[in-house]
Amino acid sequence: MGIFGIFSKEKKNKLDKGLTKTKESVFNKISRAIVGKSKVDDEVLDNLEEILITSDVGVDTTLKIIKRIENRVTESKYLGASELNNILKEEIANLLEENHSTDIEIDFDGGGFPYVIMVVGVNGVGKTTTIGKLAYQFKTLGKSVYLGAADTFRAAAVDQLVVWSERVGVPIVKQSMGSDPASVAYDTLKSAIANKADVVIIDTAGRLHNKINLMNELSKIKNVMKKLIPEAPHEVLLVLDGSTGQNAFEQAKQFSKATEVSSLALTKLDGTAKGGVVIGISDQFKIPVKYIGIGEQMEDLQIFNKKEFVDSLFS
Repeated sequence: MGIFGIFSKEKKNKLDKGLTKTKESVFNKISRAIVGKSKVDDEVLDNLEEILITSDVGVDTTLKIIKRIENRVTESKYLGASELNNILKEEIANLLEENHSTDIEIDFDGGGFPYVIMVVGVNGVGKTTTIGKLAYQFKTLGKSVYLGAADTFRAAAVDQLVVWSERVGVPIVKQSMGSDPASVAYDTLKSAIANKADVVIIDTAGRLHNKINLMNELSKIKNVMKKLIPEAPHEVLLVLDGSTGQNAFEQAKQFSKATEVSSLALTKLDGTAKGGVVIGISDQFKIPVKYIGIGEQMEDLQIFNKKEFVDSLFS
């Protein structure tokens, strides 16, 4: 069972709906690629390669998938083109399995300390919205949540987080614009510990144009939190906008260099045909995809379930 409960029929329906554009784009193209074909041949594989790359699965991951399908074609001389969908589904599921992109549990028994999530990502990817939705889902589970507004670089970031804290009904710790982000994180943890909170979610600035400053800032936030909770942060969650395709790959690369990212959230998958980016990013960075955003509602941030994701993609 995932931390947000079992994968219900309602969640499955929302996932199916959220991935509609990707399904229509990718699988209509695959259907056209195998029309009139009795078996998987070089032309079919070339077409499939182009379809996957243009769906933002990524070149390296696409070549890996094509190679695996080629091996299966070699082993089974009579592989029919009609079987291509099933083979592709199996190979994508295998890739996600290998990269540990599967349900992740959170240990709320932290020896009296809250579970600390530090959230990173550039502006505009849905970072604040993801934090708000996470807070809502934890609160729905009966957990007490504190938010820390450590993106003190932008007034809008603090204001947006305040709106979410009021909407969800959870406390927020903030300071004036330009304050030391590490000081905000420290105060948040201190308040959360004093009030026996279960979860702390810390927002951070997403300035990538100066990686050295970003790296130093994130390291400082981590070090200050460790003074209060030695294991903090328990999780560094990188939020990426799935609709940006290859740009999301670049952001994942840069943030992985700037800090130790331990999990990923891919947002805005409901508005894009680029849902294949989930597969490529999981494969290339070997960092588990933990959450996916498939809508505007507070319930539309889902724990990433690889089986259900692949089933929806091929339904």
